[in-house]
Amino acid sequence: MRFSSNTAAFLAAVLPLALAQTSTDCNPLEKTCPKDTGLNEGTLITDFTKGESKSWSTAAYTTINYDDQGANFVISKTGQAPTIQTDFYIFFGRVDIKMKCATGAGIVSSIVLESDDLDEIDFEFVTTWPSPVETNYFGKGNTTAYDRAIYYPASNPDTTFHTYSVDWTSERINWLVDGTVVRTLNYGDANGGKDFPQTPMRLKMGNWAAGAASEPEGTVEWAGGHVNWAEAPFTMVVASVDITNANPADSYEYSDETGSWQSIKVIKDGSNADPSGSVPASVTASANSTNTVGPTSSISVTAVMPTGAAVTTTSQGASYSMNNASVSAQNPSGSMTSSVVATTEVPGSNPTSSASSSSTKSNGASSLSVMVGGSLLSIALGALLI
Repeated sequence: MRFSSNTAAFLAAVLPLALAQTSTDCNPLEKTCPKDTGLNEGTLITDFTKGESKSWSTAAYTTINYDDQGANFVISKTGQAPTIQTDFYIFFGRVDIKMKCATGAGIVSSIVLESDDLDEIDFEFVTTWPSPVETNYFGKGNTTAYDRAIYYPASNPDTTFHTYSVDWTSERINWLVDGTVVRTLNYGDANGGKDFPQTPMRLKMGNWAAGAASEPEGTVEWAGGHVNWAEAPFTMVVASVDITNANPADSYEYSDETGSWQSIKVIKDGSNADPSGSVPASVTASANSTNTVGPTSSISVTAVMPTGAAVTTTSQGASYSMNNASVSAQNPSGSMTSSVVATTEVPGSNPTSSASSSSTKSNGASSLSVMVGGSLLSIALGALLI
């Protein structure tokens, strides 16, 4: 599958303006920051078919409905952009998100692992594109290279549950769809390791209406056109999230300003331990358990949107306000709800194209590689600046 000439022209126009979506309250590469709360068990299973989990915080005014299929995120009107985020960090390991996506022009959704020093690993989705599933990454917020994103086709993602996974070690990152690796990034292929995500991360999920009438023309075009609100609501369902943490800890601490994984202190029961670069046998064994309770904390959750468009405030659970499209986000009487348009297909046998630089590798999947300088939502921020 290939992009149309119009799509290619649009991407070419916004490439120079693309930025990472990652934001941070305190960058430990610039100053001393508080320790990160760790997942102190090797695994955590969140079964949303059983209701709300106390180990996740939501953006302000976010409303999620729960039923026997899972957590229902709904966008029903302009200004809604719900986001949920773990109350804890993990340090290498794996996440598996089982979800059924919404569909509709102008709806953008994201699954993001992000760290305090701006490391980032993404799945992002725009269902109106021929290849709507994007994998992407950033290291230390570096957006100087425009060859990190790879796109994949999708088939019936809104009617069938699929599982999107990130398997993350100190040596490589695998992106998987329904258990099949679609992409691998090796440490040395990420600018010699300098741009390889390698510091403790939180998991965030959310979406927004990039095709709202109040958004800039470039943002709307990128997102597949204006949202047709007559087709609302746009509903995504997340059935479950399974998390494996290679370095269970009460907290993580940056010991210097290098941002290397070896510099992270793993603190548990009052003692420091050297980090493991992969999931050790003890954690692998614990993966057979059904731990469903993780740490809780009072954190600030920003919406999964372009960095420059989000302003955060802190409260129990978390809150945010968005750009000028977010009337409801800034109005407590509004109901912030969500719809994530995650999409996928079972990978085929051969990629249709590969990344345009040595920094990425696509395995066993029909894929479309496009040179872009940031996450899908990052491109939207670039459009805001046009």
